[in-house]
Amino acid sequence: MKAINEKGADYLYCDESTFRSGDINKLLTMHFKPDYAIDNLRANNYICHFSVFARELLEGTELFRTQFDGSQDHDMILRLTDKAKKVVHVPRLLYYWRNHPGSVASGVEAKPYVVDAAKGAVADHLKRQGYTHFQITSTRAFETIFKIRYQIVGSPLISIIIANKDHEGDLRRCISSIEEKSTYENYEIIVVENNSSGKGIFDYYQELEKDEKVRVVTFKGDFNYSAVNNLGAKKARGEYLLLLNNDTQVITVNWMEELLMYAQREDVGAVGAKLYYGDKTIQHAGVVLGLGAHRTAGHSHYKQHRENLGYMGRLCYAQNVSAVTGACLLVKKSLFWQVGGLEEAFAVSLNDVDFCLKLRQEGYLNVFTPFAELYHFESISRGLDDAGEKARRYEKEAGQFREKWKGLLEAGDPYYNPNFSLDRSDFALKI
Repeated sequence: MKAINEKGADYLYCDESTFRSGDINKLLTMHFKPDYAIDNLRANNYICHFSVFARELLEGTELFRTQFDGSQDHDMILRLTDKAKKVVHVPRLLYYWRNHPGSVASGVEAKPYVVDAAKGAVADHLKRQGYTHFQITSTRAFETIFKIRYQIVGSPLISIIIANKDHEGDLRRCISSIEEKSTYENYEIIVVENNSSGKGIFDYYQELEKDEKVRVVTFKGDFNYSAVNNLGAKKARGEYLLLLNNDTQVITVNWMEELLMYAQREDVGAVGAKLYYGDKTIQHAGVVLGLGAHRTAGHSHYKQHRENLGYMGRLCYAQNVSAVTGACLLVKKSLFWQVGGLEEAFAVSLNDVDFCLKLRQEGYLNVFTPFAELYHFESISRGLDDAGEKARRYEKEAGQFREKWKGLLEAGDPYYNPNFSLDRSDFALKI
C-alpha cells in the first residue's frame, strides 16, 4: 500500500525465493531483481511472482490467454506493464515458491511447451511495440532466457574512434582484428593521435595512409580522453559513433551488428559489449552505480570466467544497465551531441559513466549485450589508477562525479538491487 500511495504505482512486483518441497527453511534460490527493465523482461520473465496491479490495466483484455499456456504469466506481465504508467519494484523477498518435480521452478522439462509459449508471448509484445522483423532464440543459460535479434535497418556508416598514444603493437592488433574479423563492412576508423613520441607508431601511421577505411587526426594538448574522443566525433562522417580503446581485440565477428541492432532503436542511448582480459575473465559486463570503494561506479561480474552464466543468467542476455564502458560504446552521433558529448571535466575517468547518465537523464535506455565480445587489455596505454598521481587524479574526478550525480547515487542503481553489496561485483548480499 505504501508503494501505491506514495509512488502512485499501478503495477508492483517483489523479489522472490524458491525452496525445497516440504521445507520452506531450505531455500534453493533468492532472486533479487532489478527495477523495471524492458530489455530484461523481453529476454526472460524476471518479474515472475508476485504482482499487484490496478484493475483498469485489464480493461478490454483478459488476465490469461490460453494460446500462451505455460507462459501465461509472462504474457500477462508484458501486456500490463506495456499499459502501466508507473511500475514499482519492492526489493524484498515477499514470495516463496515451492520447488517440486511438476513445477517449472525445477526446470522446463516438467512442462516442455513452456518455451514455445514464452517465445510467443515475447513475439506478441514486440509486434505490439511496432517491431515486425526479429528472431527469438534460447540461450545457453536456460531455454526461457532469450536472445532477441532485431532487424538492422539499412547499412549506416559507423565511425570507430580510437584514441592513441604510442603503443604501435596494441593499435595494430586492434585495427587488424577489426578489419580481419568484422562482418559489418560500412565503417571508418578514426585514430586520434595524442602526443606519441616513438618512431614505430609514426611508421605505422604511414602504413595506415594506404588504408581507405582509416584516417589519422591529431589532438594537440595534454591527454584528456573526453576531449580526444570529442575531436574524433567532430571528424566522424558516420551516423553512429563507436568509441573503442586501442587495447582491445575483436572476438565476435558480428560484434558491430550486435551493437547496432540496439543502437538503432529510438528508445536506446548507449550500447556496450562484453569485454574480457587476456585470461578470459570478465573486464566489463555493464556498469553498476555506486559499486566499489570510491562509491562511484564499478563493473558487474568482474573477473568471473567467460563461461559463467552470471547471477540468474545475467551474463547471457541483453539487458538495461545504468552505464557501459567507453572502451567499446556505440551511440547515434546525434545523441552524442544532444547531450554535449563527453564531459571534458572528466579528463580520464568516469567520463563514460557520466555520458551514459546524461543519456539516461534524457529518457534513453542504455544496453549491455553479451553477444558482442572483445578482449580488453585494460589500461595498457597509461597504466592503472591505483597509485601516486594517478590515484590522486582519480579521487579528484571521483569527487566531481559524486557531487554531480549525488541524487542518483543516493537513490541506488535501478538495475542492481539494494540487497546486494556495493563492496563486491559478484552480486553478493549485504552482510
